[in-house]
Amino acid sequence: MSAHRHVVPPRADKGHLKVTESQLREWGEALGRAITPPLIVTLAGELGVGKTTLAQAICLGYGVNGDITSPTYALVQEYAAPRSVVFHIDLYRLEFPEQLTNLGWDEIVSCRSLVLVEWPERAGERLPADHLPIDLDYVPGDPTRRILLAG
Repeated sequence: MSAHRHVVPPRADKGHLKVTESQLREWGEALGRAITPPLIVTLAGELGVGKTTLAQAICLGYGVNGDITSPTYALVQEYAAPRSVVFHIDLYRLEFPEQLTNLGWDEIVSCRSLVLVEWPERAGERLPADHLPIDLDYVPGDPTRRILLAG
């Protein structure tokens, strides 16, 4: 697997990782433009923190055209893009990592594509070690910003 140049959020070198939704979208699009497949990107954080918003921005930057919807009920969405297929997976409804087999997990994570995984902790040991982790969190007392930790 080729090395990936990680996109560092603005002001990260100064410890300021708090971003607005528009900054999160801008950062996600920049990350999408910089990605070279194959790559698995995990998006962790509480309900409503912005994981799907970030996934949509990454997809846009990566070149996906058309509607990019949440895979909450479908569990897996597949999108065409110029560089590779994009798989957007939401593991929220899974109770055990063994259920990944029914989603075609092994085939998805081994293909040469971009894979975005929400709720990655539900994959347990089946999550490949060489993924790009991104964590989002709420900023206490500021509902307009999120904390973004990447890489």
